[in-house]
Formats: sequence, C-alpha cells, structure tokens
Amino acid sequence: MPNVSSKTVPSNFITTQPLHRSGKAAEQIVWEAIQGAFYHRKCLGYWRYPIFSLRGKSRQEPDILIADAELGLIIIEVKAITADQIISIEGHRWNYQNFYVVYGNPYQQAENQLFSLLEYIQQEPILNNQVTSRVLVALPLITEQQWEEKGFKKLPNNPPILFKNHLVSSEFIQKTIMDTPSVVPGKVLSDQQWNLLLSILSGTAVFSSSHHKVLSHPESKGKVLEKVRLHLSKFDLQQEKIAKQIPPGCQRIRGIAGSGKTVLLCQKAAIMHLKYPNWKLVFIFFSRSLYDEIIQQIDQWMRYFSHEQQHYQKNNPYLQVFHAWGSHQQMGFYRYLCQVTGVMPLSVNETGIQKPNEALAEVCVDLLQKTGIPQIFDAILIDEGQDLISDTWSYQGKQPFYWLAYQALRPSDPMSPEQKRLIWAYDELQSLDTNKIANATELLGEELGNLVTGSYGNEINKTEIMSTCYRTPHPIIIAAHGLGMGWLRPGGMLTGMTHKKEWETLGYQIEGNLVSGEKITIKRHHNNSVNPLPSMWKDSLLKFNIYSSRHQEIIALSQQIKHNLRYDGLRPSREILVIILGSSYEAKQRQKQIANFLNRQGIDIFIPGTEKCNQWPDDSNSNPNKFWCEGAVTISQIYRAKGHEADMVYIVGLDELGKAENNLSLRHQLLIALTRSKGWVNLSGIGHYPFYQEVKKVIENKENFTLTFMKPKQRELRVTDTGELLYRYGLGERNFKQANLQNATLQKLNLSDINLIGANLVQANLQQTELNRAKLVGADLSSADLTQASLIKAKLIGANLQDANLTGANLNGADLRDANLTGVIWEGKS
Repeated sequence: MPNVSSKTVPSNFITTQPLHRSGKAAEQIVWEAIQGAFYHRKCLGYWRYPIFSLRGKSRQEPDILIADAELGLIIIEVKAITADQIISIEGHRWNYQNFYVVYGNPYQQAENQLFSLLEYIQQEPILNNQVTSRVLVALPLITEQQWEEKGFKKLPNNPPILFKNHLVSSEFIQKTIMDTPSVVPGKVLSDQQWNLLLSILSGTAVFSSSHHKVLSHPESKGKVLEKVRLHLSKFDLQQEKIAKQIPPGCQRIRGIAGSGKTVLLCQKAAIMHLKYPNWKLVFIFFSRSLYDEIIQQIDQWMRYFSHEQQHYQKNNPYLQVFHAWGSHQQMGFYRYLCQVTGVMPLSVNETGIQKPNEALAEVCVDLLQKTGIPQIFDAILIDEGQDLISDTWSYQGKQPFYWLAYQALRPSDPMSPEQKRLIWAYDELQSLDTNKIANATELLGEELGNLVTGSYGNEINKTEIMSTCYRTPHPIIIAAHGLGMGWLRPGGMLTGMTHKKEWETLGYQIEGNLVSGEKITIKRHHNNSVNPLPSMWKDSLLKFNIYSSRHQEIIALSQQIKHNLRYDGLRPSREILVIILGSSYEAKQRQKQIANFLNRQGIDIFIPGTEKCNQWPDDSNSNPNKFWCEGAVTISQIYRAKGHEADMVYIVGLDELGKAENNLSLRHQLLIALTRSKGWVNLSGIGHYPFYQEVKKVIENKENFTLTFMKPKQRELRVTDTGELLYRYGLGERNFKQANLQNATLQKLNLSDINLIGANLVQANLQQTELNRAKLVGADLSSADLTQASLIKAKLIGANLQDANLTGANLNGADLRDANLTGVIWEGKS
C-alpha cells in the first residue's frame, strides 16, 4: 500500500477537519488506508462530508464518503472500538461497555447518511437510479479473527466490515469494497454523469444562474447568456477544500476578483453552524450593500446541506451576520462589542477622519483602550478583509479591527491559546483606501505573525491563494489586472510582484527574468479564467469609447442601454449595471446627472441606498442595504458596487483616471469596476489624455503583454509565504516557524539566525544561502538543494534531510542529532 502520510495527502481527498488529535489515531489509520487504496482512481473522497439531513435519530455526517466514477458512492462508518468493548449485537444495534456511548447502530447510521445523500442526487434525471451505492463499517482496532472469536460473523445482520488486518493492503481494501453488495444498484458513470455528481457534492448547482426565457434574436447577448447558463460550472477542488474544511486556528484566503471568496466563506459559515450549532459564529463584511446578498447565500447553503430542514434565522445568536461597524438601525460587529462591554459606541461623525476604514480603525482603538474585550465567539469570518486595514491607526503595533476580532475569540484549543478561528478573505488589488498589505504581522503583530504560515496537516492550509476567476471573462480579467497594476504604463507599473512564483499564484506565467530593464512577457492561461462566454461571442467583450463631452457620453450610454433592453433581451436589474469612477463628490454629481437623463429617456433607474426605483437618496427613503430594484438599472458609485456583478457593465468617467493616472486608488477603482462583469464591459470617458493610449494598448494586446520590467513604483505585492518571508526578514523579523516554503527559490540569500522550526522546505532551492545559526529543528528539507550553503552552527535536530544535496555545504558546528540523512548527497555523491 502506498504510504500516504499527512504531508502527501492525495489532492482528490478532502479532510474537513484535522485528525492529528488525541483519540483520532484509529480514524487516521483508516483514512490513510482508504487514500492509499483509491490513490490512482477517478474519485473524490471526504473525511466527514457535511450532510446534516435528519434521518431517524442520526444527524452526524458520514465519517468517510467516496465518490468513484466506476464504483459509485461508498460510505464508511469508522468505529474506533476494541473487541472487548462490544458486549453483544442485536439486529443492527451494537451494545458497548467502557465506551463513550452504551450502544450504537453503525451500519444503519451509515445507511441513513447514504439515503440522505441520494435524495439530492436522484433529483437529477440522468443520475436517478444510476449511481451504485455501498455502505461498510471500518473497525481499525479489531481483527477479523477477533470478530470471529466473538461469534459476530455468524450473525444474520453481520455488515460488510473492513478489519484491522485488511487495512494493510490496498488491494484487499479495493476487493472488499467491490465485493460488498450494493445498497442501491447502478452503473459505471459517464463523464457527463460524473461531472454532475461532483457538482452536486460541491453544491455548485446552488449558485448556478437562474434561467428565464429570452425574447430576442439568436445572436443577441441575451440568447448567448442562455447558452452560458446551461454550462455546468467546472468543479474546483481547491474551492471545495476551502469551503468545507474547518481549520483549528487562523486562516487567510487570498483570491483574485471573481474567484468566489464570498460564496466560499458563506458556505464555510453555514457548514460550521450546522456541524457545531452551539458555537457562536459571526460573519463580518465591509460594504453595507452586501447585507442581503450574504444572508441569502448563507441561507441557501444551510438549506442545501440540511436538505431544507434548517435555514438562516436573523435572531439566532449562534450565527450572526454583521457589518463591520453597524448603525443605530442595524447592529454591527463594533457596536455589538460596545454593547457587550457597556461602552458607548462612537458614530462616524464623532471621528476625525472621513475615510470609512480609517474612521472604523479609530473607534476600534478607542474601544480597545477603554476596556478589555471578552472572548465570546468561537469563529469569526471576515469578507472584504482588505477594506478593514488602516494606514493611520494602529493598536500596540497591530491593525485595530483585526486585533479587536482576535481578542473577541475563544481559543480553539486550550493548550494553544494563540490558536483562534479568525478566517479572513481579501484581495489587496481591490483596496480603495490603503496601500498596506494584509500580512499576519501587520494585522496581529510580530509575535503572532506565523499564525497563517504553513499547514495544520491533512492539507488544511493556513493560507489559501485562489488564482482561478469564475466571474469575469478572460480578456476582461487580464485587462483589469493590466490597467490596475499599470503593466503598459510608460513610467513602469505602479504595483505588482517581483518574483515569478508570486505571479503564478495569481494565474499568470512570466517569460524572462524579473530584473529591472529586462524584457518580460506576461501571459494568463485560459484554465485560470473559466467563464465560457469568450468562446461563444465573436465580437469584443471589452469596448472603449472616447467622447467630446459628458453630455455626449451620457447620450451614448442611454442609447446602448435601450438597445440592451429592446434588442439584446437583457433585463435591467442584475443584468445591467452602470458604475461611475472618481472621487465621492464628483461621482455623486455624475450619478445624479446620469440618473436624471436615463429617467427622461423612459429608463427606470435605481440608486443604491434608496428604498424604491427612480428615487434620489435622502433621510426619508434610505435603505443602505439595498443595491438592486426589480425592473430598474442600478447606477452606482464604486464603493457600493464592490461585491456585486452583472452581465453588462458600463463604466463611466474614465477621464478621472486620465487626469491622475498614477493614482493607485483610482486604478483600483477601475480594476474593481471591470471585474464586476460576467459578460461585457463598455468603458468610456471624455477629453484626451495620454492614459487613453495605455487603455487602448491593453485592450489590443488581449493575452500576451511584452514590456520592460521595472520594480513597482508604489507597492510591491507579496502573495506567497516566500515573498512575505523575504519582506519580513528584511524588516528584521526572524520568527518563521512552520512556514510553508516547499519548492521555494531562496538561493544566494542571507537568512542567518532565521527561525524555521518545523518549516516545510521540501525541494527548496537554497544554493549558496547563508543559514548560519538558523533554527531548523524538525524542518522538512527532503530533496532540498543546499549546494554550497552555509549552515555554521545551524540547529538541525530531528530535521528531515532525505535526498537533500549538501555538496560543498559548510556544516561546521551544525547540530544534526536525530536528523534523517538517508540518501543525502555529499560532495556530488549519495
């Protein structure tokens, strides 16, 4: 059987919670044996798949679920019990002694879980009665001989069992499963059936676009969208892991625009609540216009995984959805903590800063200074994390809002009080008010800077980076990044990455060397932009028009929207969106100008924050949570548009960026506006500015961007653990315990005195690197290249150096006690 350790979990197996805990050793043995047996099969496996439908008296999710294209569904109930602990078996009931319960029905429980799952699957006609289904019990502490000696094998209800002695052989495990009679007979699944089954397990179908009949000509936008909506969403294993895994501590999710961060975070919140209904959970976000969207998503996920038996309840104290701040009319996270601690909350008008993120940081500092924060939550999930960072305020060297959230959490493990379930999703390229990077040291201070480096085991990563864009079509997401970073800017890009690995984690490939003055080519693979529209639409998806006056720009906008409504078969709400660029005051004036003109042309409009269509906001008709109004085209400033999407997006006022093309905040506005699109973008501005030539070149380049590389002028992005390590080391930090630096390129660097205890440095390139006095205790350096590295007085106690290349390395005074030196290459020889 392949030795499948926790460090080499096959990528098609998902452990929803770590098993490296006391009392879980037997379960771990079964799980690893199953992974070994199914390692090369076309399958998907889960430890504790989140199905919470109530059948009989059982609500517990299955221990092991395997979906296999040939074998169908397999559910395995694991019982870590010894033969002496089973007193008797009566029918399906097993009677126990010296166990945490007095009896159980392991086979019947697994059978109930199977039937709950089949209720989902058999709703699809092409899968109804087609998926073979089996149920087994695994007894990792009982041999087949012990079972026979107890007389249980002769019982009429003796279920199919994987015994302790079976688990050492992959072939025997497969044979036992194949020989197990099916509870439900079926067939080998076709590719179409298999992909649909994966979609059902992931819940992808929950958020597939709604279908409606489009009355327009065959080549219209509406008709093409009909075809797009029939397209089955691609199953994404990384997304599936992020959504369903519950980390035992902090987790950071970095994803490009349109990668599904909000949807995954909502699914994670729903699953956590269903699994642990007594945990106090809170979901926090920044843009008030997302309230309804987030609540709707959490509700849908709860209904899906409980088979419509549970739903989101507004007054449920165990799952609360909060705006980061809150108001008199609606509770928010900051105001809730003020209420709990008895501190009078401050309003925006009582702060000295106009920017929302800075004002929020100010009131958080005020609260932290006035009182201690009680530990009242078990998990906090934060969306739009980049918008909760302050340039101006800090509290004891930490970001105020994040520290407030961290303080309000209970430890997930009393033995490790620093481990708390603070989970945040972010994209620094969508930040409008700060240039700071959301690394853990910036958020939680240097002492806790390693909380999101490395892994918790079982492939539950502390940091996840999502590079696939699902929302925005390929040419538009490339243009958004190209213009947002300034790839073709004559003076050089304003923000970006300086290491190839950093670019790769965002879905791009770099040809050439990232050295100032050298030519490079930036490419994005189509696999990283999976919206199918580009293959179905012959014309350009992104158009740019320049007008001589604002009035002319607005007239053209009106004509284009009329065409969308009359001839393209698009609906006004949620399918058409107008976004206005620029500063708040100027954008507000332009918003009013456009709204009035479209109204006069007979087009119903909606201004986010109002109650009804065709209203201008005032105190009497405000609804800050509302972004769409049925039958009306939404006209939005960029701050309220964040997090929303539409098929046809109009971006007005590009001249604002033309006047100040080196303004990174305005470039981020453009990136956010472009990535609201699920289909088409019409970009427009007035006047003549050199920046317009950059826009035209980006659109013309389409996919391959060749440029002379220069280091980013205003901000360097650090996406990976490696990039973050180099930056923090340069600032004087040395503590990088448990860092995940697998395959990292760290050659010819000075990393003396660094703390890499327990770090993953598998296959890392450390040629000629200075690691003098480095702490590498328990680090995994297998297959690492340490040629001519300096390891003087380095502590390598218990380190794994298997197959590492130490040719020419200086190990004077190095401590190699208990290190694994199997296969080490010394002076070019093993």
